[in-house]
Amino acid sequence: FKVGEDLRQDMLALQMIKIMDKIWLQEGLDLRMVIFKCLSTGKDRGMVELVPASDTLRKIQVEYGVTGSFKDKPLAEWLRKYNPTEEEYEKASENFIYSCAGCCVATYVLGICDRHNDNIMLRNSGHMFHIDFGKFLGHAQMFGSFKRDRAPFVLTSDMAYVINGGEKPTIRFQLFVDLCCQAYNLIRKHASLFLNLLSLMLSSGLPELSGVQDLKYVQDALQPQTTDAEATIFFTRLIESSLGSVATKFNFFIHNLAQLRFSGLPSNDEPILSFSAKTYSLKQDGRIKQVSVFTYQKRYNPDKHYIYVVRVLREGQVEPTFVFRTFDEFQELHNKLGILFPLWKLPGFPNKMVLGRTHIKDVAAKRKVELNSYIQSLMNSSPEVAECDLVYTFFHPLLRDDKVEGIDGIARPADTSPSSPTSGKVGGEVKLSISYRNSTLFVMVMHIKDLVKDGADPNPYVKTYLLPDTHKTSKRKTKISRKTRNPTFNEMLVYSGYSMETLKQRELQLSVLSAESLRENFFLGGITLPLKDFNLSKETVNWYRL
Repeated sequence: FKVGEDLRQDMLALQMIKIMDKIWLQEGLDLRMVIFKCLSTGKDRGMVELVPASDTLRKIQVEYGVTGSFKDKPLAEWLRKYNPTEEEYEKASENFIYSCAGCCVATYVLGICDRHNDNIMLRNSGHMFHIDFGKFLGHAQMFGSFKRDRAPFVLTSDMAYVINGGEKPTIRFQLFVDLCCQAYNLIRKHASLFLNLLSLMLSSGLPELSGVQDLKYVQDALQPQTTDAEATIFFTRLIESSLGSVATKFNFFIHNLAQLRFSGLPSNDEPILSFSAKTYSLKQDGRIKQVSVFTYQKRYNPDKHYIYVVRVLREGQVEPTFVFRTFDEFQELHNKLGILFPLWKLPGFPNKMVLGRTHIKDVAAKRKVELNSYIQSLMNSSPEVAECDLVYTFFHPLLRDDKVEGIDGIARPADTSPSSPTSGKVGGEVKLSISYRNSTLFVMVMHIKDLVKDGADPNPYVKTYLLPDTHKTSKRKTKISRKTRNPTFNEMLVYSGYSMETLKQRELQLSVLSAESLRENFFLGGITLPLKDFNLSKETVNWYRL
């Protein structure tokens, strides 16, 4: 039961999103949307349906400190906590990709503003959804003279981390872009429906839906005069703009600070550490006699990192147990001890800032010694600290600890290193849309996957020619995509003034190159497509091997 807000606007926004979801489902596109009920029962009051097994992004992010909104892994690690097996985590990640795409499209089209990490929620199953629609149709909250919502919609790097399955762009992000563009184009086909429904509400007295100018926001957002291909390019640029927005993360950070005075550590019925689903105590697990950081191991999940093996011996045990904790998890323990015991002088914690690369063996070896020293100081401190539930939860074995096969190190999967020998090899696939109208050939370069290159990830771009072309006047290029083997372009390369008969005698030559600053651009692959093989009277969308 909610008091103090006009829930009629929430009702309207949720009804619009429900209609969008029906359109998507009718077209065979299930974006796993979470649609909850909302009913205004009187002036500034009403009922909102509870969505179980869900948390706000703020609550998830602040488990990693007040600056959690600037980190990439909180959402992924929170999902992994509730989905410990690979099969469960993959399903949760898939739910996240689809529902995030739906949220991006719906919030953009309806101009839903005042987006911060307390009104975006995530279910344990990976479904993301938005709540609290007090600002819509582009009526943004202001910081002085600046709009607080600077990005077209909320898409942050920690969301991209879940979508990609790691730090680097993968074909999963290409799926996300395709889902967004497909969903956007399906809604655009029903632009008049949404404009008519909203226009019926102009006399309802909603402060943010009072005139034609409010409807114009939705009309502009739906780009009714553009083709599907042009709209796909437009929405791809919106995705890039949102993902590159530092303003969104800063907005989340400000919200974390504003909420700090309401919260310290989680309440008793909530996990005390972000990576443990429950809280444990000395009484439950038995007194710890000895604990030490035993060694460290290299892991890939999917990115390279080091994990520290902690040897724990309890009273009454003959054999020790081993638990596996990351440096960030040690950092979380230290931060929360500082909240729980503000007057206690904490032992010195290793500096997280390291010049150069942090995931290398020398850094791990140094941190192993420093973390062991920290643990010894911690366990030799007063019983109030050393025997508190926070410490015992940290050393309690998790499901992931039980699954580790021994403590002799984990081998790297064969031949998956970026530096695996690929000299002279080319490979990968490119997805193109080729169409023709009004004496113009349209070549949309959509995605490329599985590029092959020695050493570091390439900086790929695409170059095309219409052959024969003696003077190279038909050269067209895309922008450069940085450090990825799976780039998304969604860029249109246009050839105007060609008759269909002329094009039937031409070949489209496409090359993929890596832009190199200190040497010649590197050839990554190419393909030549005779245009006589295409039915140019209709659009052809296909993957082609390089």
